[in-house]
Order: sequence, then C-alpha cells, then structure tokens
Amino acid sequence: MIDLNEVYKSVLEADKAAVVICDLEHKIIYMNPASIRRYEKWGGKDLMGKSLLDCHNEKSREMIIKVLEWFKESKENNIVYTSYNEKENKDVYMVALRNEAGELIAYYEKHEYRNRETMKMYDMI
Repeated sequence: MIDLNEVYKSVLEADKAAVVICDLEHKIIYMNPASIRRYEKWGGKDLMGKSLLDCHNEKSREMIIKVLEWFKESKENNIVYTSYNEKENKDVYMVALRNEAGELIAYYEKHEYRNRETMKMYDMI
C-alpha cells in the first residue's frame, strides 16, 4: 500500500518553487529543497524552527498576522493574494492548511510564476 504521507512529501520535495510551511505560532516547520536554496543567504535549512515573523519587516509581519486571523475566522477562508514580484514575474499567496475536519493546522506561502516554461516538452534526455 502506498504511504500518502510519502507521496505528499515527494510532491513538495519535487516542486521547483519555494515552499515554506509554518505552524500557527509562525514557526517554520518545513522547507522544501527549493526554499532551502532560495533562502540560503538568510540561513537556509537553519531557518527551520525559527519564527517566520523574524524574516519580515514590520508591515509584512502585521499582514501575516492579519491573514492568519482571517484564516481562523472561517473554514472558507483559505487563500489570500499577497503580492506580485516583478523581478521574478510571479504572484505570491498565503494558503491555509486544514485537517480533514477543516481545522486550521498550518499555512504556507505559494509562488506562482508567470514565465512560460523554457524546458522542452517531454524532453527526457
């Protein structure tokens, strides 16, 4: 039988975009390899266990806290568009993570790049 936890972890590990998951106290509990590389100059994997709030300026901290409170208000509150990064041509979102009962258990930042893929289709060489 397939272990779904291993499948979920594999999806995150293979993602080319940075994935940083935080608990409800804003502690970084998971970083995929892309995020470890992306945030290397700020500590990389050593950021795990630290507060995400310490990695942001005051205005960003306020907004992260507000979004988390909004997530807590309703099971329907699950994603917020937070910014556009012109340099990297990407949209950034905060996303609620919920258990099967719909209870908020964590959150993460989602990066969606707008650049067209440069890899050749089905290039397996």
